[in-house]
Amino acid sequence: MKASELCFLVAEDHDFQRRTLIGMLSRLGAKQVLDAADGRSALELFRAAEMPVDIIISDLDMPGMDGMELIRHIGETGVPVSIILSSAIEHTVLSSVQTMTRAYGIALLAAIEKPMTLQKLEAAIERYQPPPPRSDRPRAPSSPFSLDEVGRGLQNGEFEPFFQPKIDLGTGRVEGAEALARWRHPEKGVVAPYAFIGVMEDGGLIDELTWVMLQRSARQQHQWVERGMQLAISVNLSLKSLVDTEIADRITQIVRAEDVDPHAIILEVTESAAMTQVPQALENLARLRIRGFQLSIDDYGTGYSSMQQLTRVAFTELKIDQSFVMNALDEESCRVILESSIDMARKLKIKSVAEGAETRGHWDLLRQLGCDIVQGYFVARPMAAADFEAWAAQWTPPV
Repeated sequence: MKASELCFLVAEDHDFQRRTLIGMLSRLGAKQVLDAADGRSALELFRAAEMPVDIIISDLDMPGMDGMELIRHIGETGVPVSIILSSAIEHTVLSSVQTMTRAYGIALLAAIEKPMTLQKLEAAIERYQPPPPRSDRPRAPSSPFSLDEVGRGLQNGEFEPFFQPKIDLGTGRVEGAEALARWRHPEKGVVAPYAFIGVMEDGGLIDELTWVMLQRSARQQHQWVERGMQLAISVNLSLKSLVDTEIADRITQIVRAEDVDPHAIILEVTESAAMTQVPQALENLARLRIRGFQLSIDDYGTGYSSMQQLTRVAFTELKIDQSFVMNALDEESCRVILESSIDMARKLKIKSVAEGAETRGHWDLLRQLGCDIVQGYFVARPMAAADFEAWAAQWTPPV
């Protein structure tokens, strides 16, 4: 989006620097610019603004309410907003604040060491993406669904997989899709998993969701094959499911009942599969591989046992956690982890998959680093099966 279409809020206690930032925004075409000399005033403007603020440009070291406290209060509002941090503090501290900002659910466009330049500001603004429609965002934690509501939804067949494309970076072709749970609530529309996964895990319903997702995904895979779409579908397995020694038989039965080759199903297992019941998990995963299923180690890099897991289980895919992908353009440490993970997968002769590619910059970097498969909002958001087919028919990889 162009700067002229966005509303900005500048929080900077130094008068000259604040005026300079406002001037830069004006040169970039911005028409809606609010400004404040400290965090408290900025927060009041944010809450009272007639037009929703799209991007906040904030210093960190301000009197009274500093930038860190401002970020916390903004995050607690739950209002989607992006932020550009501008500060003279040392890089390592700035990097720590970047992590904190994302933890509060705020989209961080850039963390720029002072002095700010027009080029850096413009580049940061170009990364801005409008927030997803409200139906695709997590529900507020203050209004969770009850276990009874979720159970009725399962009984009524209201849960279904949405599919996010996985693209082969070498060929540009649609390689497959990840099945992500969505709830078509009769009153609230499409509900994202953040609103019901925790309830299901605590209430003992997560296995039921796994069976629904697996069965519907396998059926969809069979239908796509009949229409000439040879796509592998990834389905997530929960940590609790893997301790059941009969789960491999159940998974095999469901997939074969839909006349699907197990090789076309990728079972994603989070890194924390180094849980307390290790023998049972290893037994299940080994049996599934013997039967032809592919295995993906999901969220790679977020747990202490990553490398040990790669030696224990015959994974076919290493899925790098999105935090490393999204931050690789701005944080050298994340880029190093991303690059080394891709290199490790290559040497282990398994596929590297990067999730969280949200911009053309991410796409180009992953292709440069030799990543095999990419998924993320830059390619497409998760979508219903019918929408996926229409999207795939029109997909053209960026040049």
